[in-house]
Amino acid sequence: MKNSILLLFILSVVSFGTFVHAQKIADGETVDVNGMKVSFNITNKESVQVGGKAFDRYKVSASVKNTSDKSYNIRLTSYPQIVLDTGIVELDCMNATGAKLTSKKIQLKMKTQMINVSYSSYDKSGKSVTNILPVIGSYYFDSGDIISDDAIFIVPAGEKPEVNVRSLR
Repeated sequence: MKNSILLLFILSVVSFGTFVHAQKIADGETVDVNGMKVSFNITNKESVQVGGKAFDRYKVSASVKNTSDKSYNIRLTSYPQIVLDTGIVELDCMNATGAKLTSKKIQLKMKTQMINVSYSSYDKSGKSVTNILPVIGSYYFDSGDIISDDAIFIVPAGEKPEVNVRSLR
């Protein structure tokens, strides 16, 4: 019982620490997050009706530039290997509704390194042929690299997106 309470306390502190490290970012701003420059821009705004209520629909763009000397790399050891955690930074819109299949977050992820693998097989006539199969070799984010992505946020009418950014690495 004491171990369970201690584990719960530790997990609470860790998750609270992650939440505390989030920084607010506004339209047109660039903030530094662990040696990475994160930018956020609103590219379009329109008013929409969802379920009879008025909302503002924002198309937004986010980018991250690695300005540190540190490179991030996930090397795959075997194929197929499933890697789910390739995120670098996450931008979370606190007042987004997620209505009409829109986003509440933008997660900027590492770049994918593709490798062409050659293999031999036989065609229907029995002749040996060489084929090429592209496979993922690794995920990376080197110093000086830029990663960007777009999303659509729907927020209550009259509000602008309230966005926090946090490092995932």
